[in-house]
Amino acid sequence: MSERPSFLPLILWGGVVVAVDQLTKWLIQVNFLPHESWEVIPGLFNLTYITNTGAAFGILAGEHSTLRLLFFVGVAVVALLAIVLGWRQLCGEQRLIPHALGLIAGGAAGNLIDRLRFGAVVDFLDCYVQGHHWPAFNVADSAICVGVVLFLLGNFFASRPPKSAAKE
Repeated sequence: MSERPSFLPLILWGGVVVAVDQLTKWLIQVNFLPHESWEVIPGLFNLTYITNTGAAFGILAGEHSTLRLLFFVGVAVVALLAIVLGWRQLCGEQRLIPHALGLIAGGAAGNLIDRLRFGAVVDFLDCYVQGHHWPAFNVADSAICVGVVLFLLGNFFASRPPKSAAKE
């Protein structure tokens, strides 16, 4: 019988992501006015303080605020519960998956905190090339994206048989 995967990566990565996410959002809120922008790398990257009442790319931003808030809070809570309750099955014996899930959980928790506190998520990382802007995002969003990529990579490599087994 395999050893139960440790919750340590979930707690550590989740905690680090939430702390860095909330700290960076607070720094933006106290140093910028809404929609204020500071050019960091000309033609590529700005810090721009915006709030997003919707999901990624502003999806559902125009919906009724109470329903929208309940929907996003519900999705975040379900995702966090699924990670915690399914931890053993999701992680298996993979080394990468627990770290990926920690990043995803931390990102979900960071944005959930914003929704509960402000009714919207604070975004400030503004990337662009010439006139093409990527929607602004934050540390929590980045952690979720990196976590999903690591989760997919971990599952991809887990589904491949070891080289020695493949030769037999």
